[in-house]
Amino acid sequence: MPSRLVVLLSSFLTVVLAFRPAAAAPRSALDADLHQALATAGFTGTIGSQLEARLGRTVDPALADLGRLLWFDKITGLHSDNTCGGCHAPSNGFGDTQSIAIGIQNNNQVGIRRAGPRNQRRTPMALNAAFFPALMWNGRFSAPSGDPFDDSQGFLFPPPEGATRFPADDPIVTHLLIAQAHMPPTELVEVAGFTGTHGTIGPEFDAFDDGKGSVVPPPDASGFRNEPIRQAVLARLNASPDYRTRFGALFPSVAAGGAIDFTMFARAIAEFEFTLVFADAPLDRFARGEAGAMTASEKRGALVFFDHDRCSACHAVAGQSNEMFSDFSMHVVGVPQIAPAFGVGKGNVIFDGPGQDEDFGLEQVTGDAADRYKFRSSPLRNLALQPAFFHNGAYTRLRDALEFHLDPRRFAPAYDAKKAGVDTDLRLRLGPIAPVLDRLDPLLSSPIVLSSRQRQDLLAFLHHGLLDEGAARPKLCALVPAAVPSGAVRLHFERCQIPR
Repeated sequence: MPSRLVVLLSSFLTVVLAFRPAAAAPRSALDADLHQALATAGFTGTIGSQLEARLGRTVDPALADLGRLLWFDKITGLHSDNTCGGCHAPSNGFGDTQSIAIGIQNNNQVGIRRAGPRNQRRTPMALNAAFFPALMWNGRFSAPSGDPFDDSQGFLFPPPEGATRFPADDPIVTHLLIAQAHMPPTELVEVAGFTGTHGTIGPEFDAFDDGKGSVVPPPDASGFRNEPIRQAVLARLNASPDYRTRFGALFPSVAAGGAIDFTMFARAIAEFEFTLVFADAPLDRFARGEAGAMTASEKRGALVFFDHDRCSACHAVAGQSNEMFSDFSMHVVGVPQIAPAFGVGKGNVIFDGPGQDEDFGLEQVTGDAADRYKFRSSPLRNLALQPAFFHNGAYTRLRDALEFHLDPRRFAPAYDAKKAGVDTDLRLRLGPIAPVLDRLDPLLSSPIVLSSRQRQDLLAFLHHGLLDEGAARPKLCALVPAAVPSGAVRLHFERCQIPR
């Protein structure tokens, strides 16, 4: 019997083949204006059909299905209680269910009842990540070429990977997502945990040595744990008869008795992510000639968006933006700083600044104080699937996030975390806002003045005009396996009805 993912992937490929411009129809003045605005911006509405051409091959449904199983299996997290799916949840567009992520030491719930110590930021959505030239809120994983499909300059990561782990023209690590998939299992607060690290990370982490999961190996000669953790994860996979059979069916060296290596794991995860392309929103269909794909309000909202350079400059569509509505560059947008308290059951991350209540953003990567408070522009596709907005989920309603964006100098000092809807534990510590506003991006230094109707239309465009209905919860929840090969207890996805 074909797996659920294979069937879904076949449907996906059918949709891709249908990405053809509709027959031309008489245009209203509104339609003509919007078509002109899209042409000027360089938006075609065809990016969703370009995946395999950009890859230079077809997506492998069997490899993607293996990646799907790994995505939801706790075997790859040494703390044995979280997976990719715990933070990239199918109920929310393969993004977070929280304002600030909860990784290890969670309660096995994924949804509003998820509990456990917080990390540092909101988990971004994985939908359409195949087209992102820079990943993570601080852009620390990137393609120097500006194209995630182009490895001619290799891929750039912080130490210990740096610029050498994923070199130019590698025959295996050919896409940024394959490189990035090497990283999550190494993250202590996400899935690896603190077990056995007493005295070897620092005294601040001693309290988190909870004795659960597998022992986290010590650093190697590089001074980092990344590769030792990867080897520990591989030991788990190679000890699983089911996974050896599944990898063996796809990799001849494993079938011949060789070991599963980490590039195999990374390729499977990335291949699954390649199936998570959902870029056929009403705006795309309109751009391809389907005049009725958008309401009049959504069309007017799109015109507001594209006619205001301060919207479409940061949330760009042309060039390396790949029609993802982000320039994938770093900006200070004045977001209020919220930080969970550090300690057992509260927060797993010590925040920046003298009060340990700030997030310095890009500065953490570059070490350059000029980069303080800078974060990557968020891609806007499928925005309606998010439960919170900005890097720390400081706002939980799209309308509020939009209003803030129009005038951060006004709204940031008056921020009320309770009114913004964030969870109770995130209302207790607000970092200073004055130094953030002192560095505010010039594009946002003065208010963007819109009428009430323009606001309503822009909100309609952002909420509905950029939403691919194929990413609706039932379809994405169908990707959650009823059981995983390791036999681990599956995470409970509160908003997904999954047979057991």
